[in-house]
Amino acid sequence: MRDRLILGQTLAFAGDPVAEGPAVATHEQCGGVLIRDGVIAELGDGTSLRARHPGAEVTDHGAALILPGFVDAHAHYPQTAIIASWGKRLIDWLNAYTFPEEARFCDPAYAAEVAARYLDLLLANGTTTMASFCTIHPESVDSFFAAAQSRGMRALAGKTCMDRDTAPVFLRDTARAAYDDSRALLDRWHGVDRLSYVITPRFSPTSTEAQLDALGALWAEHPDCLMQTHLSEQTDEIAWVKSLYPEARDYLDTYEAHGLLGANGLYGHAIHLEPREVERLAEVGAAVVHCPTSNSFIGSGLFDMGLRARLRVGLATDTGGGSSFSMLRTMAAAYEISQLKGTALHPSELLWLATGGSAEALRLGDRIGRLAPGYEADLVVLDLASTQAISQAAARAEDIWQTVFPTIMMGDDRAVAQVYVAGRPVRP
Repeated sequence: MRDRLILGQTLAFAGDPVAEGPAVATHEQCGGVLIRDGVIAELGDGTSLRARHPGAEVTDHGAALILPGFVDAHAHYPQTAIIASWGKRLIDWLNAYTFPEEARFCDPAYAAEVAARYLDLLLANGTTTMASFCTIHPESVDSFFAAAQSRGMRALAGKTCMDRDTAPVFLRDTARAAYDDSRALLDRWHGVDRLSYVITPRFSPTSTEAQLDALGALWAEHPDCLMQTHLSEQTDEIAWVKSLYPEARDYLDTYEAHGLLGANGLYGHAIHLEPREVERLAEVGAAVVHCPTSNSFIGSGLFDMGLRARLRVGLATDTGGGSSFSMLRTMAAAYEISQLKGTALHPSELLWLATGGSAEALRLGDRIGRLAPGYEADLVVLDLASTQAISQAAARAEDIWQTVFPTIMMGDDRAVAQVYVAGRPVRP
Protein backbone atom coordinates (compact mmCIF):
# COMPACT_ATOMS: atom_id res chain seq x y z
CA MET A 1 0.00 0.00 0.00
CA ARG A 2 1.30 3.44 -0.90
CA ASP A 3 2.44 5.71 1.94
CA ARG A 4 0.12 8.62 2.72
CA LEU A 5 1.43 12.02 3.79
CA ILE A 6 -1.03 14.47 5.28
CA LEU A 7 0.02 18.07 5.78
CA GLY A 8 -1.27 20.80 8.07
CA GLN A 9 -0.65 22.14 11.52
CA THR A 10 0.17 19.39 14.02
CA LEU A 11 -0.05 19.27 17.79
CA ALA A 12 1.70 16.32 19.42
CA PHE A 13 1.73 15.55 23.14
CA ALA A 14 4.81 13.83 24.56
CA GLY A 15 3.11 13.47 27.94
CA ASP A 16 0.22 14.55 30.12
CA PRO A 17 -0.17 18.36 30.21
CA VAL A 18 -2.05 18.08 33.49
CA ALA A 19 1.10 16.84 35.21
CA GLU A 20 3.74 18.47 33.00
CA GLY A 21 2.11 21.63 31.64
CA PRO A 22 1.32 22.80 28.07
CA ALA A 23 5.01 22.72 27.09
CA VAL A 24 4.72 18.95 26.82
CA ALA A 25 3.01 19.59 23.44
CA THR A 26 4.92 20.31 20.24
CA HIS A 27 3.21 22.49 17.65
CA GLU A 28 4.29 22.46 13.99
CA GLN A 29 2.84 25.32 11.97
CA CYS A 30 3.61 23.48 8.71
CA GLY A 31 3.67 19.92 9.91
CA GLY A 32 3.12 16.53 8.42
CA VAL A 33 2.13 12.99 9.37
CA LEU A 34 3.43 10.08 7.30
CA ILE A 35 1.14 7.05 7.44
CA ARG A 36 2.25 3.57 6.47
CA ASP A 37 0.01 0.49 6.75
CA GLY A 38 -2.46 2.29 8.98
CA VAL A 39 0.16 3.43 11.48
CA ILE A 40 1.98 6.73 11.97
CA ALA A 41 5.46 6.18 10.56
CA GLU A 42 6.92 9.69 10.91
CA LEU A 43 5.94 13.07 12.28
CA GLY A 44 7.60 16.44 11.76
CA ASP A 45 8.13 19.31 9.39
CA GLY A 46 5.90 18.88 6.37
CA THR A 47 8.39 20.15 3.79
CA SER A 48 11.11 17.80 5.04
CA LEU A 49 8.76 14.83 5.10
CA ARG A 50 7.63 15.57 1.55
CA ALA A 51 11.23 15.73 0.36
CA ARG A 52 12.13 12.44 2.06
CA HIS A 53 9.09 10.60 0.73
CA PRO A 54 8.50 11.74 -2.87
CA GLY A 55 6.40 8.67 -3.64
CA ALA A 56 3.85 9.26 -0.88
CA GLU A 57 0.27 10.22 -1.70
CA VAL A 58 -0.07 13.77 -0.37
CA THR A 59 -3.13 15.45 1.11
CA ASP A 60 -2.58 19.06 2.12
CA HIS A 61 -5.03 20.37 4.72
CA GLY A 62 -3.49 23.84 4.71
CA ALA A 63 -3.90 25.65 8.03
CA ALA A 64 -6.19 22.99 9.51
CA LEU A 65 -5.02 21.26 12.68
CA ILE A 66 -4.19 17.54 12.66
CA LEU A 67 -4.90 15.80 15.98
CA PRO A 68 -5.40 12.25 17.19
CA GLY A 69 -8.97 11.11 16.66
CA PHE A 70 -11.21 11.81 19.62
CA VAL A 71 -11.81 9.01 22.14
CA ASP A 72 -15.24 8.78 23.81
CA ALA A 73 -14.76 6.72 26.97
CA HIS A 74 -18.41 6.15 27.98
CA ALA A 75 -21.50 6.05 25.77
CA HIS A 76 -24.76 4.19 25.17
CA TYR A 77 -25.19 3.67 21.43
CA PRO A 78 -28.73 2.24 21.89
CA GLN A 79 -29.79 5.68 23.15
CA THR A 80 -28.89 7.37 19.85
CA ALA A 81 -32.53 7.98 18.86
CA ILE A 82 -33.55 9.45 22.22
CA ILE A 83 -30.75 11.98 22.62
CA ALA A 84 -31.97 15.41 23.78
CA SER A 85 -35.25 14.05 25.12
CA TRP A 86 -36.80 16.35 27.69
CA GLY A 87 -35.79 14.88 31.02
CA LYS A 88 -36.25 14.88 34.75
CA ARG A 89 -33.89 13.06 37.08
CA LEU A 90 -31.83 10.01 36.15
CA ILE A 91 -34.25 7.30 37.25
CA ASP A 92 -37.25 9.02 35.66
CA TRP A 93 -35.27 9.52 32.46
CA LEU A 94 -34.33 5.84 32.33
CA ASN A 95 -37.90 4.70 32.80
CA ALA A 96 -39.46 7.25 30.42
CA TYR A 97 -37.02 7.03 27.53
CA THR A 98 -34.08 4.67 27.90
CA PHE A 99 -35.68 1.39 28.83
CA PRO A 100 -38.50 1.49 26.23
CA GLU A 101 -35.97 2.33 23.52
CA GLU A 102 -33.52 -0.37 24.59
CA ALA A 103 -36.28 -2.97 24.39
CA ARG A 104 -36.27 -2.51 20.60
CA PHE A 105 -32.76 -3.93 20.31
CA CYS A 106 -33.97 -7.51 20.41
CA ASP A 107 -34.48 -6.90 16.68
CA PRO A 108 -31.10 -7.36 14.93
CA ALA A 109 -32.20 -5.19 11.99
CA TYR A 110 -33.04 -2.28 14.27
CA ALA A 111 -29.82 -2.73 16.24
CA ALA A 112 -27.81 -2.72 13.02
CA GLU A 113 -29.58 0.40 11.76
CA VAL A 114 -28.88 2.36 14.94
CA ALA A 115 -25.31 1.11 15.26
CA ALA A 116 -24.53 2.31 11.73
CA ARG A 117 -26.14 5.69 12.33
CA TYR A 118 -24.37 6.12 15.67
CA LEU A 119 -20.91 5.34 14.30
CA ASP A 120 -21.43 7.62 11.31
CA LEU A 121 -22.45 10.42 13.67
CA LEU A 122 -19.29 9.85 15.68
CA LEU A 123 -17.08 9.93 12.61
CA ALA A 124 -18.77 13.13 11.43
CA ASN A 125 -17.76 14.65 14.77
CA GLY A 126 -14.18 13.40 14.71
CA THR A 127 -14.53 10.51 17.17
CA THR A 128 -12.64 7.40 16.10
CA THR A 129 -12.78 5.23 19.26
CA MET A 130 -15.55 4.72 21.79
CA ALA A 131 -16.54 2.51 24.70
CA SER A 132 -20.26 1.78 24.57
CA PHE A 133 -22.84 0.01 26.64
CA CYS A 134 -25.17 -2.11 24.49
CA THR A 135 -28.45 -3.64 25.77
CA ILE A 136 -29.26 -6.97 27.43
CA HIS A 137 -29.68 -8.47 23.95
CA PRO A 138 -26.63 -10.22 22.48
CA GLU A 139 -27.86 -9.03 19.07
CA SER A 140 -27.13 -5.46 20.12
CA VAL A 141 -23.49 -6.34 20.72
CA ASP A 142 -23.11 -8.28 17.48
CA SER A 143 -24.63 -5.41 15.51
CA PHE A 144 -22.39 -2.82 17.12
CA PHE A 145 -19.17 -4.74 16.62
CA ALA A 146 -20.08 -5.66 13.05
CA ALA A 147 -20.70 -1.99 12.22
CA ALA A 148 -17.42 -0.91 13.84
CA GLN A 149 -15.52 -3.70 12.12
CA SER A 150 -16.84 -2.71 8.70
CA ARG A 151 -15.54 0.82 9.29
CA GLY A 152 -12.17 -0.36 10.57
CA MET A 153 -12.73 1.41 13.88
CA ARG A 154 -11.26 0.66 17.27
CA ALA A 155 -14.30 0.00 19.45
CA LEU A 156 -15.08 -1.34 22.90
CA ALA A 157 -18.50 -2.56 24.04
CA GLY A 158 -20.39 -5.11 26.06
CA LYS A 159 -23.81 -6.57 26.76
CA THR A 160 -25.52 -4.53 29.47
CA CYS A 161 -26.62 -6.85 32.28
CA MET A 162 -29.69 -6.28 34.50
CA ASP A 163 -31.63 -8.91 36.45
CA ARG A 164 -33.07 -7.13 39.49
CA ASP A 165 -36.77 -6.28 39.67
CA THR A 166 -35.84 -2.59 39.70
CA ALA A 167 -35.43 -2.96 35.94
CA PRO A 168 -38.50 -3.49 33.75
CA VAL A 169 -39.36 -7.14 33.19
CA PHE A 170 -38.86 -6.78 29.43
CA LEU A 171 -35.21 -5.76 29.99
CA ARG A 172 -34.11 -8.35 32.52
CA ASP A 173 -31.81 -11.26 32.02
CA THR A 174 -30.54 -13.58 34.78
CA ALA A 175 -27.26 -14.10 36.57
CA ARG A 176 -26.67 -17.20 34.46
CA ALA A 177 -27.57 -15.47 31.19
CA ALA A 178 -25.37 -12.50 32.06
CA TYR A 179 -22.39 -14.79 32.48
CA ASP A 180 -23.13 -17.11 29.56
CA ASP A 181 -24.04 -14.38 27.06
CA SER A 182 -21.13 -12.17 28.06
CA ARG A 183 -18.67 -15.03 27.85
CA ALA A 184 -19.93 -16.11 24.43
CA LEU A 185 -19.72 -12.54 23.11
CA LEU A 186 -16.27 -12.12 24.62
CA ASP A 187 -15.09 -15.30 22.92
CA ARG A 188 -16.60 -14.14 19.61
CA TRP A 189 -15.35 -10.56 19.50
CA HIS A 190 -12.60 -9.76 22.00
CA GLY A 191 -9.33 -9.10 20.19
CA VAL A 192 -10.84 -9.50 16.72
CA ASP A 193 -9.43 -6.79 14.44
CA ARG A 194 -9.66 -3.58 16.52
CA LEU A 195 -12.48 -4.70 18.81
CA SER A 196 -12.50 -5.26 22.58
CA TYR A 197 -15.20 -6.78 24.75
CA VAL A 198 -16.05 -4.97 27.98
CA ILE A 199 -17.83 -6.71 30.87
CA THR A 200 -20.84 -4.49 31.53
CA PRO A 201 -23.14 -4.51 34.56
CA ARG A 202 -25.31 -1.44 34.03
CA PHE A 203 -25.07 -0.44 37.68
CA SER A 204 -25.61 -2.18 40.98
CA PRO A 205 -29.23 -0.98 41.46
CA THR A 206 -30.35 -3.07 38.48
CA SER A 207 -28.32 -6.20 39.26
CA THR A 208 -28.79 -8.78 42.00
CA GLU A 209 -25.84 -9.81 44.09
CA ALA A 210 -25.87 -13.13 42.23
CA GLN A 211 -25.46 -11.35 38.91
CA LEU A 212 -22.68 -9.12 40.21
CA ASP A 213 -20.94 -12.25 41.54
CA ALA A 214 -21.28 -13.93 38.13
CA LEU A 215 -19.81 -10.95 36.30
CA GLY A 216 -17.05 -10.63 38.90
CA ALA A 217 -16.18 -14.27 38.27
CA LEU A 218 -16.10 -13.68 34.51
CA TRP A 219 -13.78 -10.71 34.98
CA ALA A 220 -11.48 -12.80 37.17
CA GLU A 221 -11.30 -15.33 34.34
CA HIS A 222 -10.54 -12.59 31.78
CA PRO A 223 -8.61 -9.90 33.68
CA ASP A 224 -7.29 -8.38 30.44
CA CYS A 225 -10.83 -7.21 29.65
CA LEU A 226 -12.15 -3.90 30.86
CA MET A 227 -15.23 -3.70 33.07
CA GLN A 228 -17.52 -0.68 32.76
CA THR A 229 -20.37 0.51 34.95
CA HIS A 230 -21.80 3.62 36.64
CA LEU A 231 -20.89 5.09 40.01
CA SER A 232 -22.28 7.93 42.14
CA GLU A 233 -23.97 9.86 39.37
CA GLN A 234 -26.77 11.43 41.42
CA THR A 235 -27.48 11.83 45.11
CA ASP A 236 -30.89 10.16 44.89
CA GLU A 237 -29.27 7.26 43.03
CA ILE A 238 -26.81 6.86 45.91
CA ALA A 239 -29.68 6.80 48.40
CA TRP A 240 -31.36 4.13 46.24
CA VAL A 241 -28.19 2.03 46.29
CA LYS A 242 -28.01 2.30 50.09
CA SER A 243 -31.58 1.06 50.38
CA LEU A 244 -30.83 -1.93 48.15
CA TYR A 245 -27.46 -2.77 49.70
CA PRO A 246 -27.79 -1.83 53.38
CA GLU A 247 -24.65 -3.77 54.35
CA ALA A 248 -22.41 -1.95 51.86
CA ARG A 249 -19.96 0.63 53.16
CA ASP A 250 -20.71 2.90 50.20
CA TYR A 251 -21.70 2.71 46.52
CA LEU A 252 -18.28 1.46 45.38
CA ASP A 253 -18.48 -1.37 47.90
CA THR A 254 -21.45 -2.83 46.01
CA TYR A 255 -18.96 -3.57 43.22
CA GLU A 256 -15.93 -4.30 45.36
CA ALA A 257 -17.75 -6.97 47.37
CA HIS A 258 -18.46 -8.88 44.17
CA GLY A 259 -15.10 -8.74 42.43
CA LEU A 260 -15.94 -5.71 40.28
CA LEU A 261 -13.26 -3.31 41.45
CA GLY A 262 -9.92 -3.42 39.69
CA ALA A 263 -7.25 -1.73 37.64
CA ASN A 264 -9.20 -2.33 34.42
CA GLY A 265 -12.40 -0.89 35.84
CA LEU A 266 -14.14 2.10 34.24
CA TYR A 267 -16.52 3.93 36.54
CA GLY A 268 -18.74 6.43 34.75
CA HIS A 269 -19.64 9.80 36.31
CA ALA A 270 -18.13 9.39 39.82
CA ILE A 271 -19.40 12.80 40.92
CA HIS A 272 -20.40 12.28 44.55
CA LEU A 273 -17.58 10.08 45.83
CA GLU A 274 -16.86 9.38 49.48
CA PRO A 275 -13.23 9.65 50.66
CA ARG A 276 -12.99 5.87 51.02
CA GLU A 277 -14.16 5.42 47.44
CA VAL A 278 -11.47 7.76 46.11
CA GLU A 279 -8.84 5.93 48.18
CA ARG A 280 -9.87 2.51 46.90
CA LEU A 281 -10.14 3.61 43.27
CA ALA A 282 -6.65 5.09 43.52
CA GLU A 283 -5.22 2.04 45.31
CA VAL A 284 -6.33 -0.36 42.59
CA GLY A 285 -5.51 1.99 39.70
CA ALA A 286 -9.05 2.23 38.33
CA ALA A 287 -10.29 4.94 35.95
CA VAL A 288 -13.24 7.30 36.25
CA VAL A 289 -14.99 8.90 33.28
CA HIS A 290 -16.26 12.49 33.23
CA CYS A 291 -19.50 12.98 31.28
CA PRO A 292 -20.07 16.76 31.47
CA THR A 293 -22.97 17.33 29.07
CA SER A 294 -24.87 14.47 30.67
CA ASN A 295 -24.16 15.69 34.19
CA SER A 296 -25.58 19.12 33.40
CA PHE A 297 -28.43 17.88 31.19
CA ILE A 298 -29.81 15.47 33.81
CA GLY A 299 -28.81 17.71 36.72
CA SER A 300 -26.40 15.27 38.33
CA GLY A 301 -23.72 17.58 39.70
CA LEU A 302 -20.21 18.91 39.09
CA PHE A 303 -17.34 16.50 38.56
CA ASP A 304 -14.15 17.22 40.51
CA MET A 305 -11.20 17.53 38.12
CA GLY A 306 -8.94 17.41 41.16
CA LEU A 307 -9.34 13.62 40.95
CA ARG A 308 -6.81 13.69 38.10
CA ALA A 309 -4.05 14.00 40.69
CA ARG A 310 -4.79 10.44 41.82
CA LEU A 311 -6.84 8.72 39.12
CA ARG A 312 -6.88 8.19 35.38
CA VAL A 313 -9.74 10.33 34.07
CA GLY A 314 -11.42 9.88 30.71
CA LEU A 315 -13.87 12.19 28.95
CA ALA A 316 -17.14 11.08 27.38
CA THR A 317 -20.38 12.16 25.77
CA ASP A 318 -22.56 9.62 27.64
CA THR A 319 -24.97 9.76 24.72
CA GLY A 320 -27.94 9.74 24.97
CA GLY A 321 -27.93 11.05 28.57
CA GLY A 322 -25.40 13.49 27.21
CA SER A 323 -26.79 16.06 24.83
CA SER A 324 -24.23 15.89 22.01
CA PHE A 325 -22.28 13.41 19.91
CA SER A 326 -19.45 15.94 19.67
CA MET A 327 -16.30 15.69 21.76
CA LEU A 328 -15.72 19.39 21.00
CA ARG A 329 -18.97 20.20 22.77
CA THR A 330 -17.97 17.77 25.52
CA MET A 331 -14.64 19.56 26.00
CA ALA A 332 -16.48 22.88 26.20
CA ALA A 333 -18.83 21.49 28.84
CA ALA A 334 -15.88 20.12 30.80
CA TYR A 335 -14.35 23.60 30.76
CA GLU A 336 -17.58 25.19 31.94
CA ILE A 337 -18.12 22.70 34.77
CA SER A 338 -14.52 23.05 35.90
CA GLN A 339 -14.98 26.83 35.94
CA LEU A 340 -17.91 26.36 38.31
CA LYS A 341 -15.58 24.34 40.54
CA GLY A 342 -12.99 27.12 40.50
CA THR A 343 -10.49 25.71 38.00
CA ALA A 344 -9.87 26.99 34.47
CA LEU A 345 -8.73 24.07 32.32
CA HIS A 346 -6.06 24.97 29.77
CA PRO A 347 -6.81 24.09 26.13
CA SER A 348 -3.98 21.54 26.27
CA GLU A 349 -5.72 19.77 29.14
CA LEU A 350 -9.04 19.69 27.29
CA LEU A 351 -7.50 18.25 24.13
CA TRP A 352 -5.58 15.70 26.17
CA LEU A 353 -8.73 14.59 27.99
CA ALA A 354 -10.46 13.95 24.65
CA THR A 355 -7.50 12.06 23.16
CA GLY A 356 -4.59 10.65 25.17
CA GLY A 357 -6.35 10.94 28.53
CA SER A 358 -9.37 8.93 27.41
CA ALA A 359 -7.09 6.47 25.62
CA GLU A 360 -5.20 5.89 28.86
CA ALA A 361 -8.46 5.46 30.77
CA LEU A 362 -9.33 2.69 28.29
CA ARG A 363 -5.85 1.12 28.68
CA LEU A 364 -5.11 2.00 25.05
CA GLY A 365 -2.61 4.77 25.66
CA ASP A 366 0.13 2.80 23.93
CA ARG A 367 -1.85 2.54 20.67
CA ILE A 368 -4.15 5.52 20.18
CA GLY A 369 -4.62 9.06 21.43
CA ARG A 370 -1.29 10.58 20.37
CA LEU A 371 0.48 11.79 17.25
CA ALA A 372 3.60 9.68 17.52
CA PRO A 373 5.43 7.07 15.43
CA GLY A 374 4.04 3.60 16.02
CA TYR A 375 0.58 4.81 16.98
CA GLU A 376 -2.48 3.83 14.99
CA ALA A 377 -3.32 6.53 12.45
CA ASP A 378 -6.75 7.50 13.76
CA LEU A 379 -6.80 11.25 13.16
CA VAL A 380 -9.12 14.22 13.07
CA VAL A 381 -8.39 17.35 11.05
CA LEU A 382 -9.98 20.51 12.45
CA ASP A 383 -10.80 23.62 10.47
CA LEU A 384 -9.91 26.36 12.97
CA ALA A 385 -12.02 28.92 11.09
CA SER A 386 -15.17 26.87 10.46
CA THR A 387 -17.65 29.63 11.31
CA GLN A 388 -17.54 33.41 11.24
CA ALA A 389 -17.55 33.62 15.03
CA ILE A 390 -14.72 31.11 15.39
CA SER A 391 -12.72 32.67 12.56
CA GLN A 392 -12.80 36.18 13.99
CA ALA A 393 -11.77 34.88 17.43
CA ALA A 394 -8.92 32.75 16.06
CA ALA A 395 -7.64 35.64 13.95
CA ARG A 396 -6.76 37.51 17.14
CA ALA A 397 -4.81 34.58 18.59
CA GLU A 398 -1.16 34.88 19.57
CA ASP A 399 -0.38 31.17 19.90
CA ILE A 400 -1.83 27.75 19.04
CA TRP A 401 -3.77 27.56 22.31
CA GLN A 402 -5.59 30.82 21.67
CA THR A 403 -6.16 29.64 18.10
CA VAL A 404 -7.72 26.30 19.00
CA PHE A 405 -9.72 27.39 22.05
CA PRO A 406 -12.55 29.08 20.07
CA THR A 407 -13.05 25.83 18.15
CA ILE A 408 -13.17 23.88 21.42
CA MET A 409 -15.77 26.24 22.84
CA MET A 410 -17.88 26.95 19.75
CA GLY A 411 -17.05 24.19 17.28
CA ASP A 412 -19.33 21.46 15.99
CA ASP A 413 -19.25 18.98 13.12
CA ARG A 414 -18.60 21.85 10.69
CA ALA A 415 -15.13 22.12 12.22
CA VAL A 416 -14.30 18.52 11.26
CA ALA A 417 -12.59 18.82 7.89
CA GLN A 418 -11.53 15.19 7.64
CA VAL A 419 -11.25 12.01 9.69
CA TYR A 420 -8.80 9.18 9.17
CA VAL A 421 -9.37 5.67 10.57
CA ALA A 422 -6.23 3.54 10.47
CA GLY A 423 -4.85 5.99 7.91
CA ARG A 424 -7.88 5.87 5.62
CA PRO A 425 -10.07 8.96 5.04
CA VAL A 426 -13.56 7.99 6.12
CA ARG A 427 -15.61 11.04 7.08
CA PRO A 428 -19.17 10.32 5.88
